[in-house]
Amino acid sequence: MLLCGIRAFPSAFSLVPQIHAGHNVHMTRRFSLLAIFLSGIMLVPRPWSAAEPSGDDRFPPELTKFIPYNKNPIFTAGGKGKWDERIRERGWIMRDGDGYKMWYTGYTGKPGEILKLGYATSPDGIAWTRHPGNPIYDKHWVEDMMVVKHDGKYYMFAEGKDDRAQLLISDDGIKWTRQGQLDIRKKDGKPIPDGPYGTPTAWLENGTWHLFYERSDLGIWLATSKYLKTFTNIQDEPVMSPGPGEFEKDLIALNQIIKHKGRYYAYYHGSARSGPAKGLWSTCVAVSDDLKRWRKYPGNPLQPMKENKSSGIVVHDGKGFRLYTMHPVVNLHLPAR
Repeated sequence: MLLCGIRAFPSAFSLVPQIHAGHNVHMTRRFSLLAIFLSGIMLVPRPWSAAEPSGDDRFPPELTKFIPYNKNPIFTAGGKGKWDERIRERGWIMRDGDGYKMWYTGYTGKPGEILKLGYATSPDGIAWTRHPGNPIYDKHWVEDMMVVKHDGKYYMFAEGKDDRAQLLISDDGIKWTRQGQLDIRKKDGKPIPDGPYGTPTAWLENGTWHLFYERSDLGIWLATSKYLKTFTNIQDEPVMSPGPGEFEKDLIALNQIIKHKGRYYAYYHGSARSGPAKGLWSTCVAVSDDLKRWRKYPGNPLQPMKENKSSGIVVHDGKGFRLYTMHPVVNLHLPAR
């Protein structure tokens, strides 16, 4: 937190004379500078902030308290020799009409292989049937996807080859047309530096598409667009960064945004390069009033850090929220009533 304040100190400095105008004129120069410095730290928004006290109503139990389904996993890889011998990273589950739809990434691990898009349906979100035409898309690399349904169409934001975000559109969720890589610009309109920009997560509100993306899992950025042609960063610094928890101290990626009782919630996963969380990815949640400034749940991670339970999303089943984690198998977590 201190570093965030220091980086933004020049912008806060201009506010200080108004704040300190009523201070004792005999205050020493040393203490004046100290007060100014501390004010700058206190006033500047941070990409994340400290955990809230327990009992904070911004983290209601329906969004944070889940227990594992007793027959997990509910969906696994296709088995030896199948095109989806393995499944990878974030898949997407949507309650749509009178049932549930799932999109997922399948692969075998062979060198040079394209990761392909699979599809499955379920009447209850527990028992799943693979589509007979799987893989439903294999022209380009599709991985780590999420889907937004809008005006009768399905918009899929996914990673492509080399972790570059891309967009696909479908009328039925089965036949997809690739629109190409997403064009993301810095706040000044210049292209972002070359390199990975993955785990794209979209939120549509009031005619504006909000795109959250990570860069090598080192932070989460936010860019917006009106027409899905070009996305422009709202700021060139992350809106959420790793830490402070040991389980997410180095790496972070955002999976889903929902809105609940007037607030935004981000379900994300994090990991560490060393210590007890090394190699493990755990699902977490944070809250925001504006999609820009986030507070992390003090009870993170949402499930014990014993195995990979990453790429988590919540789905409302008509009565309450369920938590699904999707890497390397799909597990269901039900409300802890």
